Amino acid sequence: MIFTETALRGAFIIDVQAREDERGMFARTFCQQEFAAHGLKVEVAQCNLSVNHRAGTLRGLHYQLAPAAETKLVRCTRGAVLDVIVDLRPESPTYLEHVAVELSEHNRRALYVPELFAHGYQALTDGAEVTYQVGEFYTPGYERGLRYDDPRLGIAWPLPVSTISEKDAAWPLLASEAVLS
Repeated sequence: MIFTETALRGAFIIDVQAREDERGMFARTFCQQEFAAHGLKVEVAQCNLSVNHRAGTLRGLHYQLAPAAETKLVRCTRGAVLDVIVDLRPESPTYLEHVAVELSEHNRRALYVPELFAHGYQALTDGAEVTYQVGEFYTPGYERGLRYDDPRLGIAWPLPVSTISEKDAAWPLLASEAVLS
């Protein structure tokens, strides 16, 4: 695997090193030793799958507070998505900055999302399928979110939002609420 740190310290793009022959392709997508060597958490509490019927579908931006803060390893296995993470670590020099990465079945990239990062994505294709390994159990009392269209974040989603959950559309704007409370 090839680990490339993003502009947000601790968040990595992970590319596979494909080995191809007449049978097809093989690549490792996760290795505890390699992740630990890059200072990444290796615990996996849950593995999730989401299927997005229409391009433009937006999911997120979600995070969980301590003690249930999550790491995520996100990969698009069918179609393509624009995956966005926002740094919510108050002490970080990149606090409230974001990074956007296209994940697709063709580039086989993954995005490692550290604790205290909001995470969301927009389907760029109909039928986009996303898998993610999560380092903590989903804990509703610690779940929070940011508005996808919050002007303070300035995220440029590539498509008009075609579908979004009521909950994701209703997260408060940053100006009206403390992020980590």
